[in-house]
Amino acid sequence: MISDIEIAQKNKMEPIVSIANTVGLCESDLDLYGQYKAKISMKKLRELHNDFKNNKKGKLILVTACTPTPAGEGKSTVSIGLGDGLSKIGKKTIIALREPSLGPCFGVKGGACGGGYAQIVPMEDINLHFTGDIHGISIANNMIAAIIDNSLQQGNPLNIDSRTISWKRCVDINDRALRNINIGLGGKVNGVPREDHFCISVASEIMAIVCLSRSIAELKNRIDNIIIGKSFDGRSVKFAEFNCTGAIAALLKDAIRPNLVQTLEKTPAFVHGGPFANIAHGCNSVNATISALACSDYVVTEAGFAADLGAEKFFDIKCRVAGLNPSAVVLVATIRALKMHGGVLKNNLSEENLNALEKGFENLSVHIENIKKYNLPIVVAINRFESDSEAEIKLVEKLCANLNCSVVLAESWGKGGEGSKELAQKVVELCESSKSEFKYLYPDELPLKEKIETIAKEIYRAKNVDFSSTALKKLAQFTEEGFGNLPVCIAKTQNSISHDPKLVCAPKDYTFPVRDVQLYSGAGFVVVLSGDIMTMPGLPKQPAALNIDVDDDGVISGLF
Repeated sequence: MISDIEIAQKNKMEPIVSIANTVGLCESDLDLYGQYKAKISMKKLRELHNDFKNNKKGKLILVTACTPTPAGEGKSTVSIGLGDGLSKIGKKTIIALREPSLGPCFGVKGGACGGGYAQIVPMEDINLHFTGDIHGISIANNMIAAIIDNSLQQGNPLNIDSRTISWKRCVDINDRALRNINIGLGGKVNGVPREDHFCISVASEIMAIVCLSRSIAELKNRIDNIIIGKSFDGRSVKFAEFNCTGAIAALLKDAIRPNLVQTLEKTPAFVHGGPFANIAHGCNSVNATISALACSDYVVTEAGFAADLGAEKFFDIKCRVAGLNPSAVVLVATIRALKMHGGVLKNNLSEENLNALEKGFENLSVHIENIKKYNLPIVVAINRFESDSEAEIKLVEKLCANLNCSVVLAESWGKGGEGSKELAQKVVELCESSKSEFKYLYPDELPLKEKIETIAKEIYRAKNVDFSSTALKKLAQFTEEGFGNLPVCIAKTQNSISHDPKLVCAPKDYTFPVRDVQLYSGAGFVVVLSGDIMTMPGLPKQPAALNIDVDDDGVISGLF
């Protein structure tokens, strides 16, 4: 079987200027990164924001999924195929996705540009470094850390209690050895000794800030508002007090601008921002989404992992911040994944098993019910595999019908846009016949503790929420300091609707633990840590890096 990277490498790309022209962008609107990648200029970005404000906006389609399994769900593949399918039926369409992190590319699963004949290209560039956005974000983050430690070294004029510093360094690889470190060792000239920590770059607050900022002025304001720790008298110290915000913004002046690439079928794609959904808010940048909406009639975007994580954060954080009003939701599932939720082992997934499929459908039904809480029309896309039997397909169609939910087969992987035309037509039908009455799950004024309880009970199906004393104390402090109206961003496992990866399928009536909370005052949300979630992942026993190589001509192999 031909691999994804081989399919991508056989494809002949169009110059990115030609792709831009199809959605009304000209060469002067772009900064070119070679022939096939470009960034939107700052001037054009401002114009597109004005177009969006003046109601020149397309319909926004969110693609989300059932709870992931080792069998795979194919959310990105369906997203890209749907974009190509909409283009094939004559709709002016742009796809808006996150850019991949090097962590998973070399760690758990390889590349992140779709698969088969539904891919964005150049996939090697997009997966590896791309236009340098994530590196810029990492350097900006670590510059803040260096400034903090330099201030401690130079007499500590802000009277910072180094034991309270919450700002972490970051790097965009999975390196568990950096989770907890000691710095400043080796004598007086090497800094003030203290305990420090690393997170992966895509979980950093700077990544979230870049993804949620619409302009450099907003970027600076958010950086100013970052709280890095407390003084010895208990006062929260903001980064603005270091008088160095301009330098950090200068490092991010290009990273804030969306990147334009293309699919195999030449549909334009804005690929920008990469926050993890199990740790951060899991959506591509506001700038990319708004630019796409201002340039097209339909925008296909996705949110990371399953609907309990990515979709909830997309709705309650990103849409709230950016004033977005989604028109419809596509919920991706595979029959293989549903059978796995029903207890079938991975090696037996090719065998027909209606009983396990019906049991595993409970996972999908929870996500369907959750999406309906946001008052949005929804269609289930069955990402079809060759092993899916007609009886299994018919059973999923019947079970979806029982929930009054549309369902369509998607064959994006094998047929690209042609295999996604039926899904595209259903999406158009939903957008034209069903008026979106989108609403958030909770209001701004709801107390932080109750916001967390609402998500845990309404989305995760928990019966109770158990807050640690540390978490309760911090939530009270955040509220007292004026942050009670912020949304919450729950960091938990992606492998279960609950906090516990061992609770499979559709767990309910359990206790959801909140062990700690962190204030991302610059990004504008409160991070809630549950279970054993880590903000710095580790490499698996057999990392994807073992499969990757490059030859003397610079041609990469093994990247998915």
